[in-house]
Amino acid sequence: MLKPETLRQLGEASTATLTTQLFKRGFRNLFMQGVRPLSPPGRNLVGPAFTLRYIPAREDLDMIEAYADPEHPQRKAIEVIPEGHVMVIDCRGDSRAAAAGHILTTRLAVRRAAGLVSDGGIRDSTAIAAMDFPVYCAGPSAPLGLIAHHALEFGVGIGCGGVAVLPGDVIVGDGDGVVVIPAAIAEEVAVDAAAQEEMEEFIQSRIAGGAKLPGTYPPNEETRAAYAAWRKERAKG
Repeated sequence: MLKPETLRQLGEASTATLTTQLFKRGFRNLFMQGVRPLSPPGRNLVGPAFTLRYIPAREDLDMIEAYADPEHPQRKAIEVIPEGHVMVIDCRGDSRAAAAGHILTTRLAVRRAAGLVSDGGIRDSTAIAAMDFPVYCAGPSAPLGLIAHHALEFGVGIGCGGVAVLPGDVIVGDGDGVVVIPAAIAEEVAVDAAAQEEMEEFIQSRIAGGAKLPGTYPPNEETRAAYAAWRKERAKG
């Protein structure tokens, strides 16, 4: 269970900052490729991953009648996803067909999921983009999922956007895209990301004011001392 403070800190951190913190810990491949926000996000997407795996469709399995079965893995996953979790769908990077549409996305929102991420397409994209519900995908795609995807299972390890995603990993999305944070290090990454963001706010103001990069970014001892004084004054206010 993620602490509220960890969720808050991750919700305020950029994916650029988070990928830097992950890099410092030896993780180089946790930013999803080809997965973008469907509409400009007003806030970060953040929450534990609830995974759903698709394999290639097969004509004898993927007929329209399949959706009438309440145990259909796609339908079932939407009905059991825990509140605050992010539905992450493995479409193998295939955007020829939709991973979900407006009705399914609305059901996720009503069930208080935190968002939807897929490396496949999304249909009804205009309607979904207008929702107050973050969705990340490979792009709009009108054809129904059955032409390309067979929903096989949920709650298992998957790949999405070239990244391994395990159930419970922490998903964070912003305007740049989506990063996956292993659950075991989420709290420490959140703390260090918050510290990095504050330091970089100070550095940004120095650079905007005419400071040269050497000694400022990365900061030398003089800049660090100036940052400490700036932080102290800020705390007073």
